[in-house]
Amino acid sequence: MDFEILENPEQELIDFLDKKIDEFNWENWEVKERRPLAVQLKNKFGEVIAGAAARSFGDWLLLDTLWVSKELRGQNIGSQLLSKTERSGKKRGCKRCLLDTLNFQAMPFYKNQGYEVKWTQDGYPKDGCKYFMVKEL
Repeated sequence: MDFEILENPEQELIDFLDKKIDEFNWENWEVKERRPLAVQLKNKFGEVIAGAAARSFGDWLLLDTLWVSKELRGQNIGSQLLSKTERSGKKRGCKRCLLDTLNFQAMPFYKNQGYEVKWTQDGYPKDGCKYFMVKEL
């Protein structure tokens, strides 16, 4: 047996390893369903100008992404997206929402929406930090 260090691994290997971990996790987790959820806002031309993507997983809503186009920022669109996403998660039975945000992103916004910083990963990726935040739904 030889260990091989791959500086530029093929995506196929990464996907294979992810699949194997997923298979193991699904065999052992008490929750057998993870459902995607998204909210979008389109302009009159049908272009997405704001949106959020999340997953419901057991008691948790996992917010992956919330984005508002530059032109719409500061107009309460983000708050509305977040609220609609949270309500949809709550309808699915989620009791809490988990998200992470970088120091230059939206931590103050999420704090104003009732999220609490549970953990800060300092020095990420070098001089910045990442905040892991939770809110009771």
